[in-house]
Amino acid sequence: MKIKQSVFLTVVSAAAGLAIYAPSYAQYTGPGANHVPMTVAAILKAPIEDQDVVLTGVLLKKVSKEKYIFSDGSGQIRVEIDNKYMADLVIDEKTRVEIRGEVEKDYLESPEIDVKIIKVVK
Repeated sequence: MKIKQSVFLTVVSAAAGLAIYAPSYAQYTGPGANHVPMTVAAILKAPIEDQDVVLTGVLLKKVSKEKYIFSDGSGQIRVEIDNKYMADLVIDEKTRVEIRGEVEKDYLESPEIDVKIIKVVK
């Protein structure tokens, strides 16, 4: 009986100790933090490869199979949106959308956004 009680107390103590060191989900937002650009102009001014972005604006026109010109009013940028993300959406050049994705900056090319999420903003 004492061995079971000893094992139980050891397990409880270990669990309590781990709970103290559990990760928190707060995010540092001060100097040096990787802030998410919120405008096309900010992205075009200082594009950072693979940087996460969230933008709200319109798709002005389709330029190829999965590429569009996006504008948020501060500038225009090419975006790539896989057809699977557009399947259930009806969007024209006046429909406000929110896009979430990553900046892509290939050598000698202007930056573009690889969109992972697109939704209509009402």
